[in-house]
Amino acid sequence: MNSARRDSPYTTTHAPQGVEWPTWLLIAAVYGSWLAALGWYAHSASFWAVAALAVIAAWYMSLQHELVHNHPTRHRWLNRALGLLPIAVWYPFDIYQRSHLAHHRDERLTYPGQDPESNYFDPADFAQRSAPMRALLVVQRTSLGRFLVTPAFAIFHLLWPLRRASYWRSRKLRWIWAQHLALLVAMLEAIESATGMSPWTYLLGVSYPCLGLAFMRSLYEHRPAALPAHRIVVNEASWPWRLLYLNNNYHAVHHAQPNLPWYAIPQAYWAQRDAFVAGTGGFLVPGYVRLFVRHAVVPIDHPAQATRPTAATEAGRTNLRNQGPDAP
Repeated sequence: MNSARRDSPYTTTHAPQGVEWPTWLLIAAVYGSWLAALGWYAHSASFWAVAALAVIAAWYMSLQHELVHNHPTRHRWLNRALGLLPIAVWYPFDIYQRSHLAHHRDERLTYPGQDPESNYFDPADFAQRSAPMRALLVVQRTSLGRFLVTPAFAIFHLLWPLRRASYWRSRKLRWIWAQHLALLVAMLEAIESATGMSPWTYLLGVSYPCLGLAFMRSLYEHRPAALPAHRIVVNEASWPWRLLYLNNNYHAVHHAQPNLPWYAIPQAYWAQRDAFVAGTGGFLVPGYVRLFVRHAVVPIDHPAQATRPTAATEAGRTNLRNQGPDAP
C-alpha cells in the first residue's frame, strides 16, 4: 500500500461483487447518446449537435477511466474492448491506461517527470523556458487557459515522441498506434458517410473541446504538499459535474480506493466525509463553477513548484508519522 492510501481514513480496496449494472447502463447511455447526437447532426447540422458531441466525448473519457480501473468486468480484455473506439480521438486506450496507472503511484504525485499527470515544473526547469512558453504555462493555471490551451499542449506531448525512430522499435507500441489509427480513420469515414460531418469538423469541433472539458476536472485536482494524501482534492461538485466526471471529483476517495466503481464513491465519501477532508489536510473545493469563475484569468497557483521533498521535508514527514494518528 502506498503512502497516500496508508494516510487515508478509508482504505478498503475491494470492488463490489456481482454484475456492475450501473456501469453497463452507463456504457449504453454513453454510446447511445453519441449515436443520437450524430443523428441530430445528420438531420440539421446544428452547432448544438456538435457541442453535445463534445460533451459526450468528454463523458466517454470518464468512462474510459472506469474501464482502465477494471470495470465493469473482471475480464481486462473485455473492458479494454469497450474503450477502444477513439470517440475522443487523440489518446489510444492502451497509452492512456499505462500513463494513468503510473499516476496512481501516490508517493510521486505532482512530481514532474514521475507523475504523468503533473501540472507542475521544477523551478529550475521552468526558469530555462522561453518567456512566451513561461507565459503559456502560467495561462494554463487559469480555467480559460486550461480549456483553450492545455489540449494543444497535451496533444503535442502525446505526438512529439512519435518523431523518434527509437519509439517505433517497440512492437507493442507499433501495434497500439496502428490499431488506434485504423479505428480512427474508419470511425471518421463512417461519420462523414452517415452524417455529412467532415473529419475536420469532428477534430476541431468535437475532439479538441472535449479534451478541454475533460482537463477542467484536473485544473486543481492535485497540489504540492509534504504528505501524499494532502496532494489529493475533494471537490463537492453539483450533480451535472459529478455525472460528467463519474464522481471523480471525490478524488481522495478514488486514490484511496482505486477499485471502487464510480457509483459507489459518493456513499463512501459521505459516510466518512470529515475523515476524508481531514485526511487531505483540508484540501476541499466547494464545486467547480465557483473555482472556474474565480480563476478564469487569475492563475490558481504557479506552475513552478518545488514538489519533490527536501531532506528536511522527509525528516518532518517521518516524525509526523511516528507521532501516530493523533498528531496535529
